Amino acid sequence: MLGLCGEYAFTGNLELSPNLKSKTCPFDKLRAGSGRGRRIQNLKWSGIVAIGVVFAMCGVVAQAQQAGKVPRIGILELGSPSASASQIKAFQQGLHDLGYIEGKNIILEYRYAHGKLDLLPGLAAELVRLQVDAIVTRSTAPIRAAKNASKTIPIVFATAGAPIEDGLVASLARPGGNVTGLALLSAEMDGKKLELLTEAFPKVTRVAFLWTVGSARGDLRVREVEAAAKALGLRLQSLRVTGSDDFERVFEEAKKGGAQALTSVPSPFLATHRALIFDFAAKNRLPAMYSTSDFVEAGGLMSYGPDLLDNWRRAATFVDKILKGAKPADLPVEQPTKFELIINLKAAKQIGLTIPSNVLARADKVIK
Repeated sequence: MLGLCGEYAFTGNLELSPNLKSKTCPFDKLRAGSGRGRRIQNLKWSGIVAIGVVFAMCGVVAQAQQAGKVPRIGILELGSPSASASQIKAFQQGLHDLGYIEGKNIILEYRYAHGKLDLLPGLAAELVRLQVDAIVTRSTAPIRAAKNASKTIPIVFATAGAPIEDGLVASLARPGGNVTGLALLSAEMDGKKLELLTEAFPKVTRVAFLWTVGSARGDLRVREVEAAAKALGLRLQSLRVTGSDDFERVFEEAKKGGAQALTSVPSPFLATHRALIFDFAAKNRLPAMYSTSDFVEAGGLMSYGPDLLDNWRRAATFVDKILKGAKPADLPVEQPTKFELIINLKAAKQIGLTIPSNVLARADKVIK
């Protein structure tokens, strides 16, 4: 594009065109005879300025679009929406406290396996195809599915029972790779759960222990719980659950083994099927000690362990740091900071149990 003025010709970048330097500008005569030349000259310059403004505005718009990119976070859950509702709400609250509003400046993509382990790889792959900025999940199987689906997308776990033993992170201080989050310390809590259970129900001598597959330290954990039970004078009955069809079998084993109480590992899979567990415990009048508060909130008797909702709120801080440029490999795995004993007196009344006053006094929350 050429802009003509007086004795010179300018290219679109306003450089002098040497081919036209010696030529007489045809507008000079017009300009000498009337004001028409000046008007044409002004129009030419106005066109150049307008085009420059358009290009400048396009650059500003492009930068604004890039700067205004809304981050997309994937949430991968082994359980169902109802079983995960309180944890997801806590995570959303954590994001809100950091200034993120779902649907406005952050998008959450939810994927639930409804307790079916075989669905996890496909759901993780869906999130990867969506090019999410991070994946938030919990427990060994979903974390591993997310990790297998992508080696680059940051993965934040809100709870993990044995992240080192399961090969999810290299160490707690320096996770390495693209995975980090909050450990659960659940194995360390098993002995304490049994201690509280026997304190509340001193006549109990046989305890059924529900656990699920998915963790590399599953068998090791059973041995650790058995050792803790033996120290308390209890006999532990190991009941391994691999799928929803196993519940009828393991419950029958518990009855044949003379179980007098029930305890379990923290597990999204068990949480999805907790109604079956509640029904079994109620029909057989078994006091049950769970690992997480959501069981008691939903109708279970007692729970002791880390405050899962606090863990999920804290998981939001990991996401915030990652969105601001931090690498998962450099974010140390954190430990739980809050532990709680919750007792449901309504559930106790339904099966004719009385909780001793000294145990009630130690409870962080009592549901009446």
